[in-house]
Amino acid sequence: MKFKLTAWLVFAFLFLCGSAELCRNVSAQPPSPVEDSRLSLADIIKKIEKRYAVPGFSAQFSQTSTIKAMEITDSASGKAFFKRPGKMRWEYETPDRQIIMTDNKTLWIFRPEDNQVMIGKAPSFFEGGKGFSFLSDMKLIQQKFSIALEKKTQDDYYELKLLPREKAFDVSVIYLSVSTRTFDVVRIVTENSYGDETRIVFNDIQFRKKIDDSMFSFKLPQGIEVLNLDEKGTVE
Repeated sequence: MKFKLTAWLVFAFLFLCGSAELCRNVSAQPPSPVEDSRLSLADIIKKIEKRYAVPGFSAQFSQTSTIKAMEITDSASGKAFFKRPGKMRWEYETPDRQIIMTDNKTLWIFRPEDNQVMIGKAPSFFEGGKGFSFLSDMKLIQQKFSIALEKKTQDDYYELKLLPREKAFDVSVIYLSVSTRTFDVVRIVTENSYGDETRIVFNDIQFRKKIDDSMFSFKLPQGIEVLNLDEKGTVE
C-alpha cells in the first residue's frame, strides 16, 4: 500500500521546486557599495558565483506554498544549511518540527514528534538543481537553466528568471531576487505548470568557512520508524 507524504509543505518543497516582501538580509561579510544598475546579466551571474564560492553558508528562511487547485496556502519557517557539493539541511521549526537533509546521495525527512524518518534517493528529488539544490552549487544555474534579467526593482534587487533546460523538470519557472549590494540570493519563487507556487525568503545569511559533514547525514536511532520513498514521494 502506498502512502503519500502527509506534510504538504514538504511536498511543496520537494516537488514545486516567505512572504510577499523581501526580508532584511544581514551578511557575515560587509556589503559592498551599490553596484551599477547597468551590469550585464553575465556580470551579475559572475558576481553571484563569486559570492557563493565558499564551502557553505547558513540562513534563516520563511516558506509560503500554495497549491492552486486545492486552494491551500500555508507557511513555515526555520534554518537552512548548505555545503558544496549538493549537501543541504532544512530545519523546519514552525508549524511542525521536521528536518529535510541530504548528503547528495540520500534524502532523509525526519519527523521527531512522530519518531519517523522517510528515506529516498537524493538524485530523484534534487538532481540538476531541483528542490533548491542549486543553492549548494551556484554554477548549476547556468548549466541547468536559461536565464534572463527581468528587472532591477526599486528595492535594489535584481530579478532573474530561470527556465529549466530539461522538459522533464518539475518546475516551469524560477525567479531569483538578488541583492545589488551583496549579490546574495534573498528570495526564490518557483512555479509549476498548474500555477502552484513556493516562495522561500532568506535572511541572516552567514557564509561559513567550515560546516561539518555530519549535519547532512542521519544516523538511525533505535526504535525509529523507517519509511522508504520512491521518486514520486510515496512509500514503497
